Amino acid sequence: MNTPTKVVYYIIILVSVVVIVASLLSLTTNNSLQWMKMLDFPRLQCLIVAVLSLLTFLLVNRRWSLGSIALSLGLVATVGIQASFIIPYTPLVQPAVATVSSPEADAPARVRLMIANVYMHNRQDSALIAIVEENDPDMLLLLETNQWWMDHLPMLRERYSHYHEHPLDNTYGMALYSRYPLEDFTTMFLQHDDVPSFHSDVSLPSGQSFRFHGVHPVPPVLSKHPDNKGKKEEELTKVGQLVKARNAPTIVAGDFNDVAWSHTSRLFQTNGGLNDTRIGRGLYNSFDAKSYVMRWPLDHVYASGEFQVATFQRLGEFGSDHFPIFVELVLAN
Repeated sequence: MNTPTKVVYYIIILVSVVVIVASLLSLTTNNSLQWMKMLDFPRLQCLIVAVLSLLTFLLVNRRWSLGSIALSLGLVATVGIQASFIIPYTPLVQPAVATVSSPEADAPARVRLMIANVYMHNRQDSALIAIVEENDPDMLLLLETNQWWMDHLPMLRERYSHYHEHPLDNTYGMALYSRYPLEDFTTMFLQHDDVPSFHSDVSLPSGQSFRFHGVHPVPPVLSKHPDNKGKKEEELTKVGQLVKARNAPTIVAGDFNDVAWSHTSRLFQTNGGLNDTRIGRGLYNSFDAKSYVMRWPLDHVYASGEFQVATFQRLGEFGSDHFPIFVELVLAN
């Protein structure tokens, strides 16, 4: 083995050990260590690294010892671990929320929902408005809205007859705009006194209604803004309890600050009897819009079994660190 090949060989061993250990540690749940929780995020990146490491190691390895066999098996196991989390978010599996069979027949029971984390310090309000005008959602949930954003979005109050705004300077402000009536509307603070969530009945032109929950839980990492240091991640669990208690057609949407395959997200989905609209369609990584490598799905739309999906899209960037998500749902009769 010549020197360049030997360098590559040892680099691959080092990278392989790191990705194998990280993947094994990522299987732990309810871990209080912040850095351990973050291992749940880059599963696609770890999958790609593991596949490339395995292929490269097979090419450069010249002697099959017990150690090289163990490393290869570890990489195979890592590929299996990461793929088991990623594959449900590909067209290789059946969508968890069925696709509408007659796209034009169900217009009165249809809701076009757009969610966008604006990034509080972003100042490209005109770019956001252009995306709203182009996609024309029936409901628009904005996150990280402070008073600056409220002052620069007066046209949304003209565009939508029903709205609620709760601006904050802690990155957890929220605003909801709707063409359809918002009834029994409540702003709740499910875990933190300064982190709101929106809850409302929404009446469709068909005469049907559904329950909408707009959420923005704090992330599982330390932050200068509200975080869960020393606390359990309870907000999504409480939303799941609200959904279960109401037992009605339901949509839960927002920036979850967590990936769809995390233990917390899956527990929320199970407890609330909801389905992830991404499953069977794609990852649609919504964060970080400013990075081409470190991206993962943080902005989600979950729906109960009465809904079908007509459209699911990740929209273009507008200066935020999040891409907007656009989902068109139809409520069955």
